[in-house]
Parts: sequence; structure tokens; C-alpha cells
Amino acid sequence: MNHEKAILRQRERRQFRVRKRVRGIPTRPRLTVFRSHKHMYVQVIDDSVGRTLVAASSTDKEVLGQLRYGGNKAAAQAVGKAIAERALAAGIKQVAFDRGGCQYHGRVAALADAAREAGLSF
Repeated sequence: MNHEKAILRQRERRQFRVRKRVRGIPTRPRLTVFRSHKHMYVQVIDDSVGRTLVAASSTDKEVLGQLRYGGNKAAAQAVGKAIAERALAAGIKQVAFDRGGCQYHGRVAALADAAREAGLSF
């Protein structure tokens, strides 16, 4: 149990370290990523008012329909493309990327690359 608590505390410290530098403002909201073992969740947040502007995840019907599993790189690419399309439709072109305490590697990097290819800049 102590090992699990230590791992959770390390992740929370990494999240704090990232979020201390990355703030979402109306002209450049924050794109935050949460990944679990089975799914990926992404939100575009304006921190000045504390509102989620756009969200996408691998559990959405339109994204889940084209996937076999929600916790791999293919799912991350689909979610990245979906969040970019929704953000562009809402008039958001630039975001600040918040990796949420995870390494910029694997699924997180695949999501970011897919969002960039779909038109978001960060």
C-alpha cells in the first residue's frame, strides 16, 4: 500500500510541476491529458474562468466506433484528431499542452502529434 501511495504522490508532484508553468488563458487555453489503462481523456480548459471549452475521450461514441481498444496509440491518435476538430470548430487554434504528469512518450506523444496534424498549434 505504501508503494502505491508513493507512486500516486510522485504523479501528483509531476502534475503540480507542469501546471505551475502551464496556464490556460482565453487566447490560448490549456489542453490537458488524462490517461488510464483503458482510455484517454482530453479537455481544453480556460483557467481564467475555470471552464472546459471542448472535450474528447476514447469513450465517446464517434471515437469508440472506430477503435478496438481505448488504451493504445491508435486510440490516442483518434482522440487527438477528435479534440483538434472540436477545438477548431469552437474557434480555438492555439493551446498550451498539459501532459498531466505523464512522460511525453507513447500514447501522450501520439495524441499530441495527431492533434498537431489535425490543425492545432502548440
